[in-house]
Amino acid sequence: MSSNIHLYTDQTPNGIKVSQTLEELGLKYEVTHIDISKNTQKEQWFLDINPNGRIPALTDTFTDGKLIRVFESGSIMQYLVEGYDKDHKISFPRDSREHVEMTSWLFYLNAGVGPMQGQSNHFTRYAPEHIPYGVNRYQNETKRLYGVLDKHLADTKADYLVGNKCTIADIAHWGWIAAAGWAGVDISQFPNLKAWEERMWARPGIERGANVPKPYKMKELLADKERMDKYASESRAWIQKGMKEDAEKHK
Repeated sequence: MSSNIHLYTDQTPNGIKVSQTLEELGLKYEVTHIDISKNTQKEQWFLDINPNGRIPALTDTFTDGKLIRVFESGSIMQYLVEGYDKDHKISFPRDSREHVEMTSWLFYLNAGVGPMQGQSNHFTRYAPEHIPYGVNRYQNETKRLYGVLDKHLADTKADYLVGNKCTIADIAHWGWIAAAGWAGVDISQFPNLKAWEERMWARPGIERGANVPKPYKMKELLADKERMDKYASESRAWIQKGMKEDAEKHK
C-alpha cells in the first residue's frame, strides 16, 4: 500500500493519538494544523474531509489509487495499523486473542474514558458557571474508568494494556491520561496507571507525536496553576462562542 498520508489535526488528546501512531510506525506524513480555537474545522474544505467538523482527520491514497478520507481517531488508528503495520509493531494479527483484547481497550477509550473525561474537562474548565453536579458526575466517572485501568495493569503485571506490548490501545489512552489534572483528576491515586503513563512518555515516538502540530505543553501547564487558569479562561471564551454559534444554526 503506497502512502500519501496527510494529517489534519490540532493538539488535543484525540489529535495527538494519531500523530503518535504515525510516529510509532515510522511513517512519513504531511500535517496541516487545524486551529480549533478559530473554528477552522468548520470551514467547508475541511467538512469535505470530515463532515462532523472535528479533528483529527486524514487523507491517503487508497489501494485503488484514489484519495480516501478517514475520520474519527479510533477509525484512523485502525486504518493505519491495518494498512501499514504488517510487522505488528503496535498491533496484533487479526486472528489472535490479543487483537480482540486490544480492540476492546481501544473502544473502552473511545466510548468511555474519552467522552467522560471530555465532559469532566468541560464542567471543570469551560462551563460559564460552576455546576457541582456536572463536575462531580464526570470527575467521578473518569476516576471509575481510571480505576478499571489501574486494576487491569496491577492484575496483569504488564508494562502495557495488552500482551506486554505498546499498541494502539495504549496510544489512544495516553493523551487523556497525561492530561488527568486538566479534568480535575489526581493521577497519583492510580499508581499503576501513573507508572504506565510515565513509561509511555519515555517512548521517543510518543514524545515526537505529542509535539504535533506544535510543542506539547500540557505537562508544563499542569505544573503552573496561574498559567493553567489563564489558559482555561481563554479557552472558555472560544468554546462558549462556538457552542453559541452551533446552537444558532440549529434553532
